Amino acid sequence: MEDGNPVKEVFGELADGTTVHRWSLENGGVRLKVLSYGGIVQSLELPDRHGRYADVSLGFASLAGYETSSPYFGALIGRYGNRVAGGRFTLDGEEYRLPVNDGGNSLHGGPAGFDRRVWDVEEFTAGPDRGLVLRRTSADGEMGYPGALAVRVAYTLTADGEWRIDYEATTDRPTVVNLTHHVYWNLAGESSGSVHGHELTVAASRYTPVGPGLVPTGEQAGVVGTAFDFRTPRTFGEALRHPDPQLRHAGGIDHNLVLDKGATGRPEHVATLRDPVSGRTLRLSTTEPGLQVYGGNGLDGTLVGPGGHAYRAGDALCLETQHFPDSPNRPGFPSTVLRPGETYRSTTVHSFGAGSSEGEHDLPRSPTS
Repeated sequence: MEDGNPVKEVFGELADGTTVHRWSLENGGVRLKVLSYGGIVQSLELPDRHGRYADVSLGFASLAGYETSSPYFGALIGRYGNRVAGGRFTLDGEEYRLPVNDGGNSLHGGPAGFDRRVWDVEEFTAGPDRGLVLRRTSADGEMGYPGALAVRVAYTLTADGEWRIDYEATTDRPTVVNLTHHVYWNLAGESSGSVHGHELTVAASRYTPVGPGLVPTGEQAGVVGTAFDFRTPRTFGEALRHPDPQLRHAGGIDHNLVLDKGATGRPEHVATLRDPVSGRTLRLSTTEPGLQVYGGNGLDGTLVGPGGHAYRAGDALCLETQHFPDSPNRPGFPSTVLRPGETYRSTTVHSFGAGSSEGEHDLPRSPTS
């Protein structure tokens, strides 16, 4: 597939007979496949330092896995990314109850969140860039959330080898919104095994400790002396070996890091993930104030990827740009309230590269760049 307009094909049918399509895009050395179901990134292929391509995201070869078994592989998450404690929150004096799907909590929008909805998808070109616009309106009361929420999400592959996500939403009633994306990254390739050798750097001096059920305590604690100090490059395996009692709550790392920059109007660089073996790198920039780092702790070998590899804990690393977990119940956290007349906006940019003997470099440029 050469750089050019997206290619659309039928990917399968859901149990109710709804047709799901897949779009294939390539630009700037990045190959992306996206489903209309859940806005799912089914694969994202990158070259290594020798130009050899591999899919660096975990997923399934067919639609059935996404419909019945997926732990949010590659999915668009909403209305509320991460946990809402007890499946309830109060807004303007009124309590709202949400269906719980994570112990006693509501996780990632509930059991039928945005990851399990079919989106309207349109292709677009913008100069040398190629992309898709995904739209849907979440009805008032869907998964317990107030207000009809009109959502627009743009996935853009730039000629410079970047994957950009731009989120927008408006509401007709006061509500809460926290949109994110849930790619499981393995820069060595989705069938290559553990990411414990990946090096992670995050510009975050604090994190939000959790209690049982992985709900934040409300504290914003310093990362010094913890498993969550990624201010300088650190392998993920080294962090997991830290005797931090917080790791016991999640069976590993599943924690929100408080980004030093806070919420910003423009995306700023906050994290770098690097695989020393392949040389592939991911530089993450965002407007969001938080980053949930998750090590795939729930993978137990029962799910099998397109390459035939049974996925296990530690086979991937999620970097979910977000506002903080349980913010609707935590006045001290950045607000996630959206009101009529306002527009929710959030942007995250993934910049890819590959190492060489001369050091890091960007991916090959598109002929149109």
